[in-house]
Amino acid sequence: MERFGYVRASSIPQAIALLNEPGINSRPLAGGTDLLLLLRTDPPACDRVVDISQIPEMQRIYQDGERVVIGASAPFSKVMAHPIILHTAAVLAQACRKVGATQIRNMGTLGGNVANAAACADSLPALVCLDATARLLTPQGEQDYAVSELVRGPNRTIIPTGGLLVSLSYVAPLPGSQSIFLKLSRRNAMAISRLTVAALGRLDAQGRIAEARLVPGSATPQICRFKKVEDSLMGHTPGRELYQVAARLTAEEMTRLAGRRWSSEFKEPALMAMTARALALVFGTGEGA
Repeated sequence: MERFGYVRASSIPQAIALLNEPGINSRPLAGGTDLLLLLRTDPPACDRVVDISQIPEMQRIYQDGERVVIGASAPFSKVMAHPIILHTAAVLAQACRKVGATQIRNMGTLGGNVANAAACADSLPALVCLDATARLLTPQGEQDYAVSELVRGPNRTIIPTGGLLVSLSYVAPLPGSQSIFLKLSRRNAMAISRLTVAALGRLDAQGRIAEARLVPGSATPQICRFKKVEDSLMGHTPGRELYQVAARLTAEEMTRLAGRRWSSEFKEPALMAMTARALALVFGTGEGA
């Protein structure tokens, strides 16, 4: 591994100043589970790392009215066990619980997972399902972006050089909402996702679907809500036949967005099965299902 410099920031303003110091190619270091791999490349990813892991406000998780705010340096283990997350966003807690092994969950951070933007990142489908917002800070000021807009594709974001992802937030789903995160991988532990599905929904007083959100992961170049599938569910009574129709539509949407690839023969039926299961867990099996 090439030599690189190290400096620790004690505040967000100091981190921004260090990241934008002229003549030095700096990258933020939080958990380091992704960055340390990049430092082994030739040429290395940067000249210096700026440690942001000890900035107190970037570790906080709190609720401000209807909005839940998560500091970008909060590790997966903290996010998945936090009472606010468990109460408002089971889908995110479950996604964080599926990340790597205990050691990775203790070190790796939610913000790092988003900023690295790997196609298989477990947290991204859950955050997009929550319509989460990312807050960036640059020398020019703060900017907010939907996570679905921030991440443009595998390992591609619109975070500018010298910019810092400081927090992620979402509006707590309405009472009665249920959510789920499913992951398919080659083995049950410490495995990279081959497919994931994040789903969230709510029934009205008559037992019909009043809200539906569905986000496959590791399925399309840019992670997004499958609005066509969501619309097909709205206003209907839950049941197996409805889920099967939605599952077929989900596979069709994946192919439309990603094109047919060598993995399509495996992914299409797998995604159909995962989608139907996710919907049944969110909305119930329905009469006779």
